[in-house]
Amino acid sequence: MPLLKTYLLQLIELLRRYPGAIAVFGFVSGVASFVLVDRQEGLAQVIAVVMLVSWIWLMLENVLTRGLARLFGFELPPPLLRYATQMIHQESLFFVLPFFVITTTWNSAQALFTGLLGAAALVSIIDPLYYKWLAPRRWLFLAYHTLTLFAVLLTALPIIFQLTTAQSYKLAMAAAVLLSFPSMAGVITVQRWWRALLVVALTLVLGAAGWLLRTWVPPATLWLTEVAVSTKMDDRNREPGPSIEQITVAQLRTQGLFAYTSISAPRGLNERIYHVWQQPGETAERIALDIHGGRKEGYRAWTHKQNFPPNPLGRWFVRVVTEDGQLIGILRFEVVE
Repeated sequence: MPLLKTYLLQLIELLRRYPGAIAVFGFVSGVASFVLVDRQEGLAQVIAVVMLVSWIWLMLENVLTRGLARLFGFELPPPLLRYATQMIHQESLFFVLPFFVITTTWNSAQALFTGLLGAAALVSIIDPLYYKWLAPRRWLFLAYHTLTLFAVLLTALPIIFQLTTAQSYKLAMAAAVLLSFPSMAGVITVQRWWRALLVVALTLVLGAAGWLLRTWVPPATLWLTEVAVSTKMDDRNREPGPSIEQITVAQLRTQGLFAYTSISAPRGLNERIYHVWQQPGETAERIALDIHGGRKEGYRAWTHKQNFPPNPLGRWFVRVVTEDGQLIGILRFEVVE
């Protein structure tokens, strides 16, 4: 046991001396997992499983620490536990960032969520911010902890269990709401009989807000690899004709339009998405498509719209969304005289 303690203290010293190495390793493992998912490699699942196991350890930290003390008569030093928590936050945030960066539609509200994750990742590698500003404020630290776990679940669940984006979001949101309960209890310090009811109410409000703002969260494991708006489609080769940005009313009436999307998804994932054809302020049509993950270049799917309103002039959008409305991407074109 003294030898084990010596090794642990040496590990703490190394982490203290080279804190940036943890963040670099987390980012590299995230990029590796992203690339491996795209190439249908099983190692991506292993990396995702390791991330979830580390979070299970973090949530059961006190129980496992007491168990080790009973079994081996050895208590883990508090500095090691603090660095282990920071390491898991760093690994987790830099693991999910490559996924969210590639799947974010940057001219939408999704940029706020991904920007928040990026800021959280920076805080995890800046010790004065992490230990002197974040960690002492328990409610803020728990909120930070919850946000990180939420992002990890959104990324890992489709990779490991082939859950759809909608299923993953619901499970991740449920976990976030449960973990937010202690944060709410820490924020509300009024000692009144209705304090518990207020904590529960605020937690439920947080869950409702998370559900209503789901369109602000990128679908971590779905992204567009190729898009086109075209008047032609080669069904045999599943290839679109030349992509256009403008089309006349006469052409539109005669030929209609194809919206073509190639969507990358993890191997084994079966997902229903939608092409939502719309003009600003109104939806013209919502067409369902079933996609299957595993193809490196992405699953190719398209919709063909011929029924346009009497006056179709102006800008049009084809929003590519998940079953719960999370935005995957947007195709644009304009109808002119």
